[in-house]
Amino acid sequence: MNESPRLYPSAVQASREVRTVIGRLRRRILNAAEAEDITFAQASVLSRLSDEQGVTASALAAAEGVRHQSMTSTVASLAALGLVVRRPDPDDGRRLLIALTAEGHRRVAEGRQARQEWLATELQERCTEEERRAVIGAMAVLERLTHG
Repeated sequence: MNESPRLYPSAVQASREVRTVIGRLRRRILNAAEAEDITFAQASVLSRLSDEQGVTASALAAAEGVRHQSMTSTVASLAALGLVVRRPDPDDGRRLLIALTAEGHRRVAEGRQARQEWLATELQERCTEEERRAVIGAMAVLERLTHG
């Protein structure tokens, strides 16, 4: 039987702290650009669609980790707000593809800008230059972990 390697206490502590801080930071960043008329789930779908030319509700549901029925409801809400459109798939007329409208693209861009400005302001006002450089170095280490 394969034994798992013994984990150093520092690795366990670093893992716990990274997960905790990233979770909190993610919530704070999302709140910085919170639109009053859409939910976090809807904002996530808009963001995902910004990188796509058109995608099915099934593919969106799988990517977001929700049931197809939930995604259909989310898409209907976004369509009612004029942020997405549903159009027939040119390769399979039985399927509908969902894509952002011009207003949807604008909202995604505004949200990203607001989140970036919030974080940059917080880093500038609450951290020293040395601390910001430490953050940049830590991000390089974490980035390396994401590339297996």
